[in-house]
Amino acid sequence: MTGSPSSHVAEGAPRGNGLGPRAAVVLVFGSSAAVLVVEIVALRLLAPYLGLTLETSTMVIGIALTAIALGSWLGGRIADQVNPRRLLGPSLGVSGAVVALTPAVLRTTAEWAPAMLLLTASLTILVPGALLSAVTPIVTKLRLTRLAETGTVVGRLSGVGTVGAIAGTVLTGFVLVSRLPVSGILIGLGTLLVVGAALVEWRTRGWSSTPALTLAVVSGGLATMVAPGGCDTETRYHCARVVADPDRGVGRTLVLDGLRHSYVDIDDPTFLEFTYVRAIAAVVDAAFPEGEPLAAHHLGGGGLTLPRYLAATRPGTRSLVSEVDSGVVRINRDRLGLRPEAGIDVRAEDGRLGVRRLDAGSRDLVVGDAFGGVSVPWHLTTVEAMTDVRRVLNKDGLYVANLIDHGGLAFARAEVATLSEIFEHVALVGAPADIGLDPAATPEGGNLVVLAAKRPVDLRAAQEALDSRQTGWKIATGDALASWIGDASLLTDDYAPVDQLLQPYRPHSSR
Repeated sequence: MTGSPSSHVAEGAPRGNGLGPRAAVVLVFGSSAAVLVVEIVALRLLAPYLGLTLETSTMVIGIALTAIALGSWLGGRIADQVNPRRLLGPSLGVSGAVVALTPAVLRTTAEWAPAMLLLTASLTILVPGALLSAVTPIVTKLRLTRLAETGTVVGRLSGVGTVGAIAGTVLTGFVLVSRLPVSGILIGLGTLLVVGAALVEWRTRGWSSTPALTLAVVSGGLATMVAPGGCDTETRYHCARVVADPDRGVGRTLVLDGLRHSYVDIDDPTFLEFTYVRAIAAVVDAAFPEGEPLAAHHLGGGGLTLPRYLAATRPGTRSLVSEVDSGVVRINRDRLGLRPEAGIDVRAEDGRLGVRRLDAGSRDLVVGDAFGGVSVPWHLTTVEAMTDVRRVLNKDGLYVANLIDHGGLAFARAEVATLSEIFEHVALVGAPADIGLDPAATPEGGNLVVLAAKRPVDLRAAQEALDSRQTGWKIATGDALASWIGDASLLTDDYAPVDQLLQPYRPHSSR
């Protein structure tokens, strides 16, 4: 018997068991979008523990792509061996349960079993990613009832899946993360997936395992509430908490991603708790006449400790702050007592773009405090970025920056080398062992302060100010600084392997 190709039924196609075109589009679109939501949110969950670095991003993307490849391959293979309709519900439901449990599982693992964090993170991305990616070949199998339509069906569903992935990426990056905590995003997504599984199961074979999966989602929500590493606020970039100082009633510590970022005395802005902040204040006070108002720009805001200090000790100072995280800005206003009349203008913007908008020679002081203990915005470290900082400083201007590094201090050395390429006068302030002034001691790393200027800075006065503030820090310059820098490479927009150079902070260390 002969017939046209359009009359042939695909081998193994489930007769009378197809899937409507609209249902197919919804399933493929939704599952593909969910994979990208999980991938992006996983990055944010891991950032407090691994840093938002190139390595972390590469790892998460690699695991997600592995999940997509594995799910597509196994989904298609299994769909050829069993009734595809029986696979849809479990794929959606189990992935939903895993997604809902992910925030609690990752945070608990990071706090109680950090050695297992990478394995746990891999599984929480791989398992739901593979199950959700299996939906497309399963749906394709259900829609392929005629050989003549193979190209059309496969092409259409492939396109729908890609559009779904794009939608998941855009929705997460531009909408969800700015409005919802990451735990809420994942628990909500897990709920949607289990609901989708329930609908599929109901249309095929009753509710079956849906109650158990629903219980898993509810458990995930409850566990997230008691899991360690909770936040007062989840901003676009950080897990943020404000912790009251039990020994100083008006003291507040801003904790970002588990790291003590800033200390603010709400009633007395001249009280400086952290050593590196006292060091910056000492250098600034030595570089400019006492009480003289300054035009300052701050790369990174945090708790705005330095802008508050300058406003209190140098009345009339105008501080413009570029803080990329609008959530941190709100915390300053709502929880840390920032007043509009303080002479501090905070803009939610990227620091490098903020500097680019400033006029040449318009600033007496630029303060760099955007570097963290687990990751660094590399584009603020380069020759090109520092050239722009030099441009906005007047002839007597000063750039002072907080650096954080450990181990061999490779990142700190590279950054100081980069500044030495741009500025005529550079000095490094830190613990003697860390800056090479005590060769017998082992460097511990932590905070260092680098200062750079077009004109000489009175380092004797700066050292006296450091001593008066009881920092215990010294200043390295000249040959001593050159020896400390060694053969460190310059950082440029074309080559800035900051993530590879930086040695992250040790567990439970503070900024």
